[in-house]
Amino acid sequence: MIERFYLKDYLSFKEVEMELSSGLIVFTGPSGSGKSILMNSILASVGLSGCEASLCESQVSWEIKEEEFGIKNDEINVFKHIKKEKSRYFVNNQSVSKKNIHLLSSDYLRHLSLKDFSDFENENLLEILDLRVAKKTKSITSLKTKLKESFLEHKKVKAELTQLEDEERRIVELKEFAAFEIAKIEDVNPKLSEDEELMEIKKELSKKEKVLEKIELANALFEHEHQVSLALEALDVESSFFDDAMNQLRAVFDTAQERFESLDEMDIEDILNRIEELSNLKRRYGSIEEALEYKEQKKLELQKYENIEIQKENLVQQELLLRNQLEQLAEDLSILRKAELGSFQADLNRYLKELYLREADVALQESDHSLLGKDTIVLRLQNTELQKISTGEFNRLRLAVLALKAENMTKNGGVLMLDEIDANLSGEESMSVAKVLRHLSKHFQIFVISHQPQLTSMGDQHFLVHKSGDESFVTELEHEKRVEEIARIISGENISKEAKNFAKELLEGSKCAL
Repeated sequence: MIERFYLKDYLSFKEVEMELSSGLIVFTGPSGSGKSILMNSILASVGLSGCEASLCESQVSWEIKEEEFGIKNDEINVFKHIKKEKSRYFVNNQSVSKKNIHLLSSDYLRHLSLKDFSDFENENLLEILDLRVAKKTKSITSLKTKLKESFLEHKKVKAELTQLEDEERRIVELKEFAAFEIAKIEDVNPKLSEDEELMEIKKELSKKEKVLEKIELANALFEHEHQVSLALEALDVESSFFDDAMNQLRAVFDTAQERFESLDEMDIEDILNRIEELSNLKRRYGSIEEALEYKEQKKLELQKYENIEIQKENLVQQELLLRNQLEQLAEDLSILRKAELGSFQADLNRYLKELYLREADVALQESDHSLLGKDTIVLRLQNTELQKISTGEFNRLRLAVLALKAENMTKNGGVLMLDEIDANLSGEESMSVAKVLRHLSKHFQIFVISHQPQLTSMGDQHFLVHKSGDESFVTELEHEKRVEEIARIISGENISKEAKNFAKELLEGSKCAL
C-alpha cells in the first residue's frame, strides 16, 4: 500500500502531505478543485504518469525485486519524481529510469482507465475460473503444470520438425551447394603452410641469378687459397684456422649452388599459378586453415542431409506423441473448467445484479492450444460485446470481475486507482458500486474520486480537495466534517437539515456494512 504521499508545487497545489490508510480512500470536492490533478500526481510519483510538480513522493510497503532492479529494500520504500529542467525518478534515493520505476510500480498499482481491458483478457478470466476449480479439485494445479511442460516441449519439437521440413524442401539445392563447396576446395587441395613455403620459393627464384653471379665472382678467391697457405707457413703461423674458414665458405657456396640447381626443376609459372589459387581461397575463407575447416563442416552438413529422412521420421513420431498428450491434457483441463463455468456465471451475475447491470453470458470456446490450454472465455452482457457497452456498464462489469477474483485471493492485491467511477449513476447504482468497492477494499488499497454521497460514505478514509483563492488544499475529514461534506454533495452549498440527516444515515449504514 501507499502509506504517505507528499506533493510540492504542482499547478494550484503548493504543498500537500497525506498519511494514508489501507482500504477505501475517497477524494471529494467541488468541480475544478484539483481532484484529478492530485490523483495524477500520485501516479507520477511512482512513474505511471507524468506531471510538472517540482516534487511528488510516495512511501510504500511494496517489496522491491532487488536482483532484477539493483535496488535494496528499506523498511519503507520511497518512490520520488522530481521535475526541474527534466523529470528524474528515484527509489530510496537511487536514481532510476522511468522505464524501470514503471515496471516496478506496475506489479503493485493499477490505474483502471477505460483503455484498460486487461481484466477481460482471456488469461485473467481463466485464472479466476481456475482458482475456483482449485478450491474443489486440487489436481488442477499439477494438470496445468503438466500441460505447460507438454506445450513447451511440443512447441520445441514442432519447431525442429518445421525447420527440418524446410531444409528437406531445399535438400537438393543444399546438397548440390555443399558438394560444390567441398569440390572447390578439394580441387585446389591446399596444405597447411603451403602458401608460406611457395612465397619463400618465389622469393628465392627472384634472386637466383644475382646470387649465382656473386658466388661465381667470389669463387676467384679459391684460386689464391694455396698462396695464402704458403704465406702463413713462411710466417710460422698455423694455417688450420684459414683452412677451416675456407672449407666452411666452400660448403656454404656448394649448398647454395645445390639449392638453386634444385629450383631449376621448378616452373615459375606453375608456382605463381599455385600461389594465385591459394590466394583466392584465402580471400574467400580467410586462411588455408579456415578453408579446410569449412570443407569439413560442409562434409558434415552433406552427411546430415543424407540422414535427414531418418531424423524426420523420428521427429514426426515424437511430435505426434506430444500432440496427443497435449490434446488430452487440454481436454482434461477443459472438462474441469466447463464443470465450474455455470457456477462462475451465476456468481458473476450475482455481482452484476447488485450493480444493477444486465446478466452476463459466459461461454468457453475452443481455440488454438497455448500455455493456458485450448479454452477461450467469451464474456458478453446479454449478447452485447464488451466494446459496445456503455462507459458506466464497462466500469461496473469490471468491478464485478475484480470482486469475483478477490473471492479467492490469498494475498493483498496492491493498489487500485479509479476516476469518478460513480459519475452519472443513480443513487441505487452508486450505492451498489460503493458496496462492491468496500468488498474489494479488503484485498486492495483503493483510491477513488466520487461525486456521490453513497460511495463517499463508504470510505475508510475521506479527503476533501478544496480551493481558497487560486490555491488548492487537501484536508482529511473526521466524522462531523464528513457529514457536512456528504450533505454538501447531496444538497449543494446551501446545506439543508434533511441533507445532513441523510448524510448521517449513510455514514451509520456504512458502519453496518463493515
